[in-house]
Amino acid sequence: MAQRYDVTFDGGSLGNPGKGYGSYVIDTVEERGEPVRLDFSPNSEVVTNNQAEYRSLIAALVRILENDGDGPSVVIHGDSKLVLEQLAGRWKVKNVGLAPLHRQASGLLGEFSSVSFEWHGRANSVKRLGH
Repeated sequence: MAQRYDVTFDGGSLGNPGKGYGSYVIDTVEERGEPVRLDFSPNSEVVTNNQAEYRSLIAALVRILENDGDGPSVVIHGDSKLVLEQLAGRWKVKNVGLAPLHRQASGLLGEFSSVSFEWHGRANSVKRLGH
């Protein structure tokens, strides 16, 4: 049976667009993960909050696939309705800056045996990720 991962992700930018940051945590049935912090502007790169959201999720998916390439399943938790609805195929990607990130995330999701999305309020992201 494929390993199940639960990913909670969040991203943002100071100034929108501005300095990008993000974080994610990966949990399994056996282990509760620790939050991983990300800096998307080490060279003063300007990103939007939605780009930071996508980048945070992509980083988590890459990490899972690097450690478990045997068709794992994933449940994705986040407060970004835009990212979750776009990846679920219910909303179109209209922003040209998000299109490549959407393609990358969709490609990674294709490596999983099953994928589901669960939206939660901002307070849940803050509680789980600490920001």
